[in-house]
Amino acid sequence: MKIQILHQSDDLVLVDKPAEALSVPSRFREDQRPVVGSILEKQLGVRVFPVHRLDFEVSGLMLFALTPVAHRQANLLFERQQVQKTYMAITEQAGRAPPQTPRATGPQLWQRKILRGKKRSYETPHGQLAVTLAEVVGKTPQDYLVWKLSPRTGKAHQLRLELSLQGFPIVGDALYGAKATWPKPGIALRAVSLQFPPDFAARFKIPMEPQLEPCLPDDLVFP
Repeated sequence: MKIQILHQSDDLVLVDKPAEALSVPSRFREDQRPVVGSILEKQLGVRVFPVHRLDFEVSGLMLFALTPVAHRQANLLFERQQVQKTYMAITEQAGRAPPQTPRATGPQLWQRKILRGKKRSYETPHGQLAVTLAEVVGKTPQDYLVWKLSPRTGKAHQLRLELSLQGFPIVGDALYGAKATWPKPGIALRAVSLQFPPDFAARFKIPMEPQLEPCLPDDLVFP
Protein backbone atom coordinates (compact mmCIF):
# COMPACT_ATOMS: atom_id res chain seq x y z
CA MET A 1 0.00 0.00 0.00
CA LYS A 2 1.20 3.50 -0.86
CA ILE A 3 -0.23 6.67 0.65
CA GLN A 4 -1.13 9.49 -1.73
CA ILE A 5 0.45 12.75 -0.58
CA LEU A 6 -1.67 15.77 -1.48
CA HIS A 7 0.48 18.55 -0.01
CA GLN A 8 3.66 18.71 2.03
CA SER A 9 5.40 21.60 3.78
CA ASP A 10 8.31 21.58 6.23
CA ASP A 11 5.86 21.09 9.10
CA LEU A 12 2.74 19.32 7.85
CA VAL A 13 1.64 16.78 5.29
CA LEU A 14 -1.88 16.20 3.94
CA VAL A 15 -2.71 12.75 2.62
CA ASP A 16 -5.61 10.84 1.11
CA LYS A 17 -6.11 8.03 3.61
CA PRO A 18 -7.30 4.85 1.94
CA ALA A 19 -10.18 2.89 3.41
CA GLU A 20 -9.30 -0.26 5.36
CA ALA A 21 -6.19 1.25 6.91
CA LEU A 22 -5.68 2.27 10.53
CA SER A 23 -4.94 5.90 11.35
CA VAL A 24 -2.74 4.90 14.30
CA PRO A 25 -1.33 1.53 15.43
CA SER A 26 -3.65 -0.88 17.19
CA ARG A 27 -3.20 -1.66 20.87
CA PHE A 28 -2.86 -5.33 19.95
CA ARG A 29 0.46 -6.56 18.60
CA GLU A 30 -1.19 -9.34 16.61
CA ASP A 31 -3.21 -6.80 14.60
CA GLN A 32 -1.66 -6.90 11.12
CA ARG A 33 -3.82 -4.26 9.47
CA PRO A 34 -1.89 -1.52 7.63
CA VAL A 35 -1.24 1.73 9.53
CA VAL A 36 -1.23 4.99 7.54
CA GLY A 37 1.34 6.71 9.74
CA SER A 38 3.79 3.79 9.58
CA ILE A 39 3.53 3.57 5.80
CA LEU A 40 3.95 7.33 5.49
CA GLU A 41 7.08 7.29 7.64
CA LYS A 42 8.66 4.74 5.31
CA GLN A 43 7.70 6.80 2.25
CA LEU A 44 9.07 10.07 3.65
CA GLY A 45 11.94 8.69 5.69
CA VAL A 46 11.01 10.84 8.69
CA ARG A 47 8.81 10.53 11.76
CA VAL A 48 5.22 11.70 11.41
CA PHE A 49 2.65 12.63 14.07
CA PRO A 50 -1.07 12.03 13.40
CA VAL A 51 -3.12 15.13 14.21
CA HIS A 52 -6.55 13.48 14.03
CA ARG A 53 -8.05 10.13 13.07
CA LEU A 54 -10.35 8.57 10.54
CA ASP A 55 -12.06 5.23 11.14
CA PHE A 56 -10.48 2.13 9.60
CA GLU A 57 -13.37 1.88 7.12
CA VAL A 58 -13.31 5.57 6.10
CA SER A 59 -11.22 7.22 3.39
CA GLY A 60 -10.23 10.83 2.83
CA LEU A 61 -8.25 13.83 4.00
CA MET A 62 -5.95 13.28 6.95
CA LEU A 63 -3.35 15.63 8.42
CA PHE A 64 0.04 14.62 9.84
CA ALA A 65 2.64 16.83 11.48
CA LEU A 66 6.36 16.55 10.78
CA THR A 67 7.54 18.51 13.83
CA PRO A 68 6.47 18.52 17.50
CA VAL A 69 5.66 22.25 17.33
CA ALA A 70 3.33 21.83 14.35
CA HIS A 71 1.78 18.80 16.03
CA ARG A 72 0.91 20.77 19.18
CA GLN A 73 -0.50 23.71 17.22
CA ALA A 74 -2.58 21.55 14.90
CA ASN A 75 -3.86 19.45 17.80
CA LEU A 76 -5.07 22.60 19.54
CA LEU A 77 -7.09 23.60 16.49
CA PHE A 78 -8.89 20.27 16.40
CA GLU A 79 -9.43 20.21 20.17
CA ARG A 80 -10.93 23.71 20.03
CA GLN A 81 -13.09 22.73 17.03
CA GLN A 82 -11.48 25.42 14.87
CA VAL A 83 -11.10 23.12 11.85
CA GLN A 84 -14.23 22.69 9.76
CA LYS A 85 -14.54 19.12 8.48
CA THR A 86 -16.78 18.00 5.62
CA TYR A 87 -17.69 14.44 4.65
CA MET A 88 -19.76 12.91 1.87
CA ALA A 89 -21.79 9.77 2.51
CA ILE A 90 -24.12 7.50 0.56
CA THR A 91 -26.86 5.91 2.65
CA GLU A 92 -29.76 3.53 2.52
CA GLN A 93 -33.21 4.79 3.41
CA ALA A 94 -34.08 1.79 5.59
CA GLY A 95 -37.80 2.17 4.96
CA ARG A 96 -37.90 5.84 5.88
CA ALA A 97 -38.70 8.77 3.67
CA PRO A 98 -35.83 11.22 3.15
CA PRO A 99 -36.12 14.76 4.52
CA GLN A 100 -38.59 16.66 2.39
CA THR A 101 -37.30 19.15 -0.19
CA PRO A 102 -33.75 19.20 1.21
CA ARG A 103 -32.72 22.04 -1.08
CA ALA A 104 -35.49 24.22 0.32
CA THR A 105 -35.09 23.32 3.97
CA GLY A 106 -31.29 23.43 3.96
CA PRO A 107 -29.02 21.59 6.39
CA GLN A 108 -30.39 19.93 9.51
CA LEU A 109 -28.68 20.18 12.88
CA TRP A 110 -28.57 16.89 14.75
CA GLN A 111 -27.61 16.66 18.43
CA ARG A 112 -27.48 13.69 20.77
CA LYS A 113 -25.33 12.28 23.58
CA ILE A 114 -23.25 9.29 22.58
CA LEU A 115 -20.64 7.02 24.14
CA ARG A 116 -18.08 4.68 22.58
CA GLY A 117 -18.32 1.02 23.54
CA LYS A 118 -15.85 -1.77 22.78
CA LYS A 119 -16.82 -2.08 19.12
CA ARG A 120 -19.32 0.66 18.39
CA SER A 121 -20.85 3.84 19.75
CA TYR A 122 -24.36 4.14 21.13
CA GLU A 123 -26.76 6.78 22.42
CA THR A 124 -26.98 7.32 26.19
CA PRO A 125 -27.98 10.17 28.54
CA HIS A 126 -24.55 9.76 30.16
CA GLY A 127 -22.64 10.26 26.91
CA GLN A 128 -20.92 13.26 25.38
CA LEU A 129 -22.74 15.69 23.12
CA ALA A 130 -22.28 15.00 19.40
CA VAL A 131 -23.39 17.72 16.97
CA THR A 132 -23.70 17.22 13.21
CA LEU A 133 -24.85 19.45 10.36
CA ALA A 134 -26.36 17.25 7.63
CA GLU A 135 -27.89 17.88 4.22
CA VAL A 136 -29.17 15.61 1.46
CA VAL A 137 -27.54 16.77 -1.77
CA GLY A 138 -28.57 14.04 -4.20
CA LYS A 139 -29.72 10.48 -4.73
CA THR A 140 -28.83 7.55 -6.93
CA PRO A 141 -31.15 5.63 -9.28
CA GLN A 142 -31.09 2.88 -6.65
CA ASP A 143 -32.73 5.37 -4.24
CA TYR A 144 -29.64 5.73 -2.09
CA LEU A 145 -29.24 9.20 -0.62
CA VAL A 146 -26.11 11.34 -0.92
CA TRP A 147 -25.29 13.47 2.11
CA LYS A 148 -22.99 16.36 2.89
CA LEU A 149 -22.01 16.13 6.56
CA SER A 150 -20.20 18.63 8.77
CA PRO A 151 -19.49 17.29 12.27
CA ARG A 152 -19.26 20.10 14.81
CA THR A 153 -17.78 17.70 17.35
CA GLY A 154 -15.36 14.82 16.87
CA LYS A 155 -16.83 11.86 18.72
CA ALA A 156 -16.01 8.27 17.79
CA HIS A 157 -18.26 6.92 15.02
CA GLN A 158 -20.35 10.09 15.30
CA LEU A 159 -21.52 10.26 11.69
CA ARG A 160 -22.03 6.53 11.34
CA LEU A 161 -24.17 6.28 14.47
CA GLU A 162 -26.14 9.46 13.78
CA LEU A 163 -27.12 8.46 10.25
CA SER A 164 -28.08 4.99 11.44
CA LEU A 165 -30.27 6.35 14.24
CA GLN A 166 -31.91 8.75 11.79
CA GLY A 167 -32.85 5.73 9.65
CA PHE A 168 -30.19 6.16 6.97
CA PRO A 169 -27.29 3.72 7.56
CA ILE A 170 -24.21 4.27 5.41
CA VAL A 171 -23.91 1.84 2.52
CA GLY A 172 -21.52 -0.95 3.48
CA ASP A 173 -21.62 -0.16 7.21
CA ALA A 174 -23.00 -3.44 8.55
CA LEU A 175 -21.89 -2.52 12.08
CA TYR A 176 -24.57 0.18 12.10
CA GLY A 177 -27.32 -1.72 10.33
CA ALA A 178 -26.60 -1.33 6.61
CA LYS A 179 -27.79 -4.17 4.40
CA ALA A 180 -26.38 -2.99 1.08
CA THR A 181 -22.74 -3.71 0.29
CA TRP A 182 -20.27 -1.08 -0.95
CA PRO A 183 -18.30 -2.21 -4.04
CA LYS A 184 -15.16 -0.41 -2.89
CA PRO A 185 -13.01 -1.01 0.21
CA GLY A 186 -14.51 0.28 3.45
CA ILE A 187 -17.85 2.08 3.62
CA ALA A 188 -19.48 4.89 1.62
CA LEU A 189 -18.11 7.68 3.83
CA ARG A 190 -15.29 9.97 2.72
CA ALA A 191 -13.63 12.99 4.34
CA VAL A 192 -13.54 15.49 1.48
CA SER A 193 -12.59 18.85 3.01
CA LEU A 194 -10.73 20.47 5.90
CA GLN A 195 -10.92 24.22 6.46
CA PHE A 196 -8.11 25.76 8.54
CA PRO A 197 -7.94 29.27 10.04
CA PRO A 198 -6.08 31.61 7.63
CA ASP A 199 -3.27 32.42 10.07
CA PHE A 200 -2.55 28.73 10.71
CA ALA A 201 -2.54 27.90 6.99
CA ALA A 202 -0.19 30.81 6.26
CA ARG A 203 2.19 30.01 9.11
CA PHE A 204 2.58 26.35 8.21
CA LYS A 205 2.28 26.85 4.43
CA ILE A 206 -0.65 24.57 3.71
CA PRO A 207 -3.86 25.23 1.73
CA MET A 208 -6.54 26.93 3.80
CA GLU A 209 -9.24 24.60 2.47
CA PRO A 210 -7.85 21.42 0.87
CA GLN A 211 -10.48 19.31 -0.88
CA LEU A 212 -10.80 15.84 -2.36
CA GLU A 213 -13.08 14.34 -4.98
CA PRO A 214 -15.98 12.67 -3.15
CA CYS A 215 -16.00 9.55 -5.38
CA LEU A 216 -19.73 9.83 -6.02
CA PRO A 217 -21.52 7.61 -8.55
CA ASP A 218 -21.65 8.88 -12.14
CA ASP A 219 -25.42 8.43 -12.30
CA LEU A 220 -26.10 10.73 -9.34
CA VAL A 221 -29.43 12.58 -9.47
CA PHE A 222 -29.88 15.93 -7.72
CA PRO A 223 -33.23 16.80 -6.09
